[in-house]
Amino acid sequence: MSIITGIEISKSYGANDIFNKISLSIPAHARIGLVGPNGVGKTTLLRILAGLEEPSEGNVERSRTLKIGYLPQGGGLISGSTLWQECLDVFADLTRLQQELNRLESGMKDVSSAGAMLEAYGNLQQDFERRGGYTFEHQINHTLDGLGFKEDDFTRPLHQLSGGQRTRALLAKLLLTNPDLLLLDEPTNHLDLASIEWLEGYLRDWEGTAVIVSHDRYFLDQVIKTIWEMTPGLEEYRGNYSAYLVQRTDRYQRRLLEYQAQQAFIEKETDYIRRNIAGQNTRQAQGRRKRLERMLEEARLTPPTGTRHLHIPLQSGGRSGDLVLRTDNLQIGFQEESQPLFSVPDLTLLRGECAAILGPNGAGKTTLLRTLLGEIPPYRGSLALGASLKVSYFAQAHEDLNEDHTLMEAVESVQPKMLPSEIRSYLARFLFTGEDVFKNVNVLSGGERSRLALARLALQGANLLLLDEPTNHLDLPSQEILQAVLKDFQGTILLVTHDRYLVDGLASQIWEVQPGQNQLIVFTGTYSEFKSTAQAASSPPPEIKPEANFPKQNKAGTKNNPGKSSSPWKLKKRLELIELEIARLEERLLQITRTLENPPADPLIVNRLGQEYMSIREQLESTLVEWTEIHNELVN
Repeated sequence: MSIITGIEISKSYGANDIFNKISLSIPAHARIGLVGPNGVGKTTLLRILAGLEEPSEGNVERSRTLKIGYLPQGGGLISGSTLWQECLDVFADLTRLQQELNRLESGMKDVSSAGAMLEAYGNLQQDFERRGGYTFEHQINHTLDGLGFKEDDFTRPLHQLSGGQRTRALLAKLLLTNPDLLLLDEPTNHLDLASIEWLEGYLRDWEGTAVIVSHDRYFLDQVIKTIWEMTPGLEEYRGNYSAYLVQRTDRYQRRLLEYQAQQAFIEKETDYIRRNIAGQNTRQAQGRRKRLERMLEEARLTPPTGTRHLHIPLQSGGRSGDLVLRTDNLQIGFQEESQPLFSVPDLTLLRGECAAILGPNGAGKTTLLRTLLGEIPPYRGSLALGASLKVSYFAQAHEDLNEDHTLMEAVESVQPKMLPSEIRSYLARFLFTGEDVFKNVNVLSGGERSRLALARLALQGANLLLLDEPTNHLDLPSQEILQAVLKDFQGTILLVTHDRYLVDGLASQIWEVQPGQNQLIVFTGTYSEFKSTAQAASSPPPEIKPEANFPKQNKAGTKNNPGKSSSPWKLKKRLELIELEIARLEERLLQITRTLENPPADPLIVNRLGQEYMSIREQLESTLVEWTEIHNELVN
């Protein structure tokens, strides 16, 4: 059953057509990801679905009782209330019931009226409990905590919060209202990694419907079950983002083959008509011409076209030494502070590796990059960069861009020898064409700034790239191309990003900043391996229980003789069970060993794993002894 249906929706602003004749249907409980290049109209479509804008043409039909929650990109709560009060407003009916219950409780202190009030109080209390009256404050706490708010933030007025915090506050309030349909425009903006993972879990378990615009590919993989691609038409793909990539390629190839086959048919028929229209086969040629004209009018295929994409000519500027970075007792922070942000274990980074630096906002990831660049001295300890390094830095806020420069001047400042015609051709690779190249930097959008910064980066011929959130503001096609280019880069990369899809595709090491413990931990492997190891370490160890059909010990502590009284058939079955148990124990030992090779930061977890390891070793030795006894019994 559809909760919203759109019939041939079109939207224009004056002479500017945003999209044309889009039809869609949103079923209940769907998880839809809306993707497409910047400027194609994704936000406009969301606003139309939310009822905040009307389509220029077409109709949108909504279920009569549909309750919609809309999160605008960059929007936030603005009021004089505190964060907690704003969230409490969602449960205004429950707070009124709570006040009425309190009033009745006070009234029942008067013995003369207590009997009459008791029945009313009981009925009201049942209603209060049924509607979640005893859990709504816990819901508020859980949601605010999940979205990264500290307890001190709860009582702060909203006007004291940052823009990103106000956006998170609006998202929290939307989730607490529990609408039938959530329309979310870039919900992971302003969320750190822990908050994004919390939101993923929330949306996976939530029973409502969601349509989400997001540039976070990993988030789309975790949450989404259907992809709508705006081209600016609307095409539907089943599955998550990774499934969409495969289907999109297959669909393009199929359409290209169909188009090429039709073009070959048209060429063949046209040649036949041309050769026979005035000859002996005139009638056949005329018939073919009519059929061809009818096909061209009714079923002519257009060549499949894609959107314009970035072309990033990123080349490594020569070979560096094998050793790129080494640290010794390094601590990161500011000298004027009383303590460092975090301590760094002694690191060694080799040529060709990619290390991804993860951690919550404000943990000091950018400070680490600036320390490696020499812009900030180490709080304590030392670091050394290798030989023959040429370093380029992609700053998250693009501070290196001169606001008064035109795009032409911004490129010329990196490569003064380039001719104007060469600069224009080069900028076209980054989707700046025509008069765009004469725009000033200060009027560029976030996505345009990112593309310009990448254009300058690619000209610098570096062999060590320090990248701080390089995919911010880039649309999904541009993110895919940047990832492919970085994967082929022959130099070394240090990467600060919240883009887990990028990290999983590139990183050979994970450096995670843990501010609660003021340290950086190092994991050698991919992001998927890092997550699997972290989950295994944080999950409780399986309880080791003796199987019900294992031989029991006698009072002296030795096993009963498994042979003698048992038949060979029973001994063989017992041997098979023991072999399965040995395999299980060995697999668990291997898991613990791998975890302890890169131990978790929490010493309690390490201690628990060590105890489990010893326990399993003892059980494995005992089980092997039993296997040997039964095997010898069968042989003899």
